[in-house]
Amino acid sequence: MQEIPGEITLALSISGCPLKCPGCHSAFTWDGNFGQKLNKSSLIQLLDKYEGLLSCVLFYGGEWEADTLLDLLAIVRERGMLTALFSGLESLPESITSQLDFVKLGPWKRELGGLDSAITNQRLYDLRSGECLNHHFVKKDSSVELTF
Repeated sequence: MQEIPGEITLALSISGCPLKCPGCHSAFTWDGNFGQKLNKSSLIQLLDKYEGLLSCVLFYGGEWEADTLLDLLAIVRERGMLTALFSGLESLPESITSQLDFVKLGPWKRELGGLDSAITNQRLYDLRSGECLNHHFVKKDSSVELTF
């Protein structure tokens, strides 16, 4: 629920990811048959179930089925909620980004870490302002000694 700073987010993992990044925390989603079908009807049921509790819906992937993703994003936007996509790609087509409020880009690279790493290659953007939001995730150095 904290994937998008300042938002209460419903995160939905989309199976069938073709990228298969080594070390992926969601490798179970590589199998396109994993989980339950997410379609317009099932998304509407989820949104109804959590109505008034959410401000954003995040899709972990799905860009490989752009038409389906765009249909689902339209439903979320019609409900007045913000939209987000976490992608392992370096860039996305305008047809998708124009329907998003937030996007995370970049493949997972174990040696660089995720959004909580200062050296990550991944970037989370607020597309409304263009701001990179990584600073919300980077862990502060706790090894600093304080003297009095």
